[in-house]
Amino acid sequence: MPLGRKTTPLKDFPAFVNVLRAVLDEAGGAPERIALSITGVVDPDTQATKCANIPCIDGRLLSAELSTELGLPVLIANDADCFALAEACIGAGRGHRIVLGAILGTGVGGGLVVDGRLINAAGGFAGEWGHAPAVASHAGHPPIAIPVYECGCGQRGCVDTVGGARGMERLHLALHGIEAASEAITQAWLSGDAKAARTINVLVDLVASPLALTVNITGATIVPVGGGLSNVEPLLDLLDQAVRARILRRFERPLVVRGECRIEPGLIGAAILGLNGVEP
Repeated sequence: MPLGRKTTPLKDFPAFVNVLRAVLDEAGGAPERIALSITGVVDPDTQATKCANIPCIDGRLLSAELSTELGLPVLIANDADCFALAEACIGAGRGHRIVLGAILGTGVGGGLVVDGRLINAAGGFAGEWGHAPAVASHAGHPPIAIPVYECGCGQRGCVDTVGGARGMERLHLALHGIEAASEAITQAWLSGDAKAARTINVLVDLVASPLALTVNITGATIVPVGGGLSNVEPLLDLLDQAVRARILRRFERPLVVRGECRIEPGLIGAAILGLNGVEP
């Protein structure tokens, strides 16, 4: 029977633990382990968790601490990694040996699955193609100079700064001096607006090359996409065409595709991680 949603305590770790206890009590039975999907990362060297939006778990050896508190093994993975695992196992990546899950949401993220196993099962940054100073200085047809934006990760010029919804809005403002939400920009583009079309053209040009490079390096044969912008399928079609034109291996089928796990893919991926029982 499905369990109800519960509010995540943000600043009180004992309360955070008690919410998990309540979920376990409500579920009943005797689980073998717990798996969590978080909007953060586990350092592969120290196993410390970095999670800005839940301060009470930031910096903690979360897996070990929760295991002690709850008396069960606890697996923790990044939500983009969990998305990639869900797509590899039961989504658009079924039947593919190497799956690169890409997130085009508020920002840009990703995860990598090989032979059904999450590369970052013990923590790490593999597949995180959105964070590196990889944005071109000029983009679009005809080319136009692109500002270098500061990224929340501490670097400058990351794909994340121009590739997600906030990046689209930033580009639209830089190109046309117009502030607009990503939803309005994409709708205007689909309705034939020339300025919105220019923004989309620049965005696709900026994002396609780093994504193509990531495909070349990983050997991925499918790139399921999640996040809000994945709902704009004409945008994915353009990105797919641009990426396939820039990679070494030639595909006569779509490579960059809409993810099939549309409802809580992060939780689905965490469940698969837990069922597989892959522990650091």
